[in-house]
Amino acid sequence: MEKERRLGIWEKYLTIWIALCILAGTGLGRLFPQISDFLARLEVAHISIPIAICLFAMIYPIMVQISWEEIKGALRSPKPIGLTLFANWVVKPFTMALFAWLFLGVIFSQFLTPDQIQQYRAGLILLGVAPCTAMVLVWSYLARGNMGHTLVMTAINSLTMVVLYAPLAMLLLGISGIRVPWETIALSVAIYIVTPLIAGYITRRQAIRRRGMEWFETRLVPPLAKLSIIALLVTLIVLFTFQGYLIIELPAIIGMITVGILVNILVVFGVTYVAARFLRLRYEDAAPAAIIAGSNHFEVAIAVATTLFGVASGAALAAVVGVLTEVPIMLSLVWLCRATRRTFPKPLPAVGVTSSEGKR
Repeated sequence: MEKERRLGIWEKYLTIWIALCILAGTGLGRLFPQISDFLARLEVAHISIPIAICLFAMIYPIMVQISWEEIKGALRSPKPIGLTLFANWVVKPFTMALFAWLFLGVIFSQFLTPDQIQQYRAGLILLGVAPCTAMVLVWSYLARGNMGHTLVMTAINSLTMVVLYAPLAMLLLGISGIRVPWETIALSVAIYIVTPLIAGYITRRQAIRRRGMEWFETRLVPPLAKLSIIALLVTLIVLFTFQGYLIIELPAIIGMITVGILVNILVVFGVTYVAARFLRLRYEDAAPAAIIAGSNHFEVAIAVATTLFGVASGAALAAVVGVLTEVPIMLSLVWLCRATRRTFPKPLPAVGVTSSEGKR
């Protein structure tokens, strides 16, 4: 029988905590703008140091719970990986370009200048071409997805982004000579994947060797799960302190940009989730595939937008809006996944997997 992890107070009321943190961050950024100015200066290669620390604190507890059996199993299952790559590189960039043109260039064109339309469309395209490699680990964990598959697919996305990001961006933007932000990609992969993976592996191995599997599952995993959720909430406060004032300063512009992002996430997520059913994937593989397909790598998008168009450009603004809108949208999709979880066939017992995270 499948072992269901019980929800603690942080997960059970996560929607409320997230709403409060968004309001708190926006309020701090508005009332104390010097805080956001200070945070803006703390970055390396367009990656915010405070956000990087928070994301590491989110992802490390998840990495501790990933067994190598899960990773090996993911590598032996090509369907979820193929579906994710198809959604991220064949579907999402082009649907984002389509919706950016439709909403900004047609539906909302009377409210925007031609220069604004061009800039905002460019920012959305740069956002759509960058697949997420960090936050999806948290979304997949909350959705009870297969963390082995999530880790493998995010790692593959990081590698393919190095090769495909610039050509796709040049194709959709019609701009030649787009510089791939190698340092941003390399540093984000190191911070969000490699370092927490190594730290998690060492922690897991030493804990099980010294204390045993039962102590690991009952005494170590629960507090780490709480740490991941708390780090997520702190990240939201930092994000919205850093950029949340835009919602108050430019509500109409933010709303028009958000519509294209929202529709694209929902369409790509829905197409991938339905395709997973046709491919007869288990829920544990279907959920992370769809979640990864819907998410974006905002650091890379912001880095390219600021390099090409400038820090104060509309393209950079659109990339930042992607950060602010994606979190609540993806959280809603996590709950949708969990609500439809039992419509998928029950997974067969995993051979050789003895850890609790393989039985979620």
